[in-house]
Amino acid sequence: MATPSDSTPMQKYKLVFLGEQSEDRTVRLQLWDTAGQERFRSLIPSYIRDSSVAVIIYDITDRTSFTNTTKWIEDARQERGNDVIIVLVGNKTDISDKRAVSTEEGEKKAREVGATFMETSAKAGYNIKELFKKIARQLPYQNSPNPDAVKASMIDVTLNPSGSNLGSSDCSC
Repeated sequence: MATPSDSTPMQKYKLVFLGEQSEDRTVRLQLWDTAGQERFRSLIPSYIRDSSVAVIIYDITDRTSFTNTTKWIEDARQERGNDVIIVLVGNKTDISDKRAVSTEEGEKKAREVGATFMETSAKAGYNIKELFKKIARQLPYQNSPNPDAVKASMIDVTLNPSGSNLGSSDCSC
């Protein structure tokens, strides 16, 4: 996990390499987390500009966070047009008894904006690997770099194996 610096308001969390043996390719994903904070809104275009995918995550127990996804999707589309893959993700399925946004609402919104939809639980690890695999499958094939360079730069990411790194939100990501 990268250490956040005072000069970088958005935190770069991890580089993830996913290889699908059946597809004979490796996909590099670079993740930035802004936590949807309005104070970072002006910086978003510079990060979206070179992105192939925008993962817009809302809290299924918070209707406002779902409503706010509209502006984040609009920002991604405004910056990248239809070239960007949008993935709308409803998170916190581990506390679905407090659900304020139905799965059907999330699916409907995703269809309306031309996005892929999935529900996850970062805390429980539900559908996390599946989410990244789904993203990797949607990415267009690109010229693969030298395989030795890929191996040299590859890092292993384990999501909180011991539970000792849980923050205040108890999220294992």
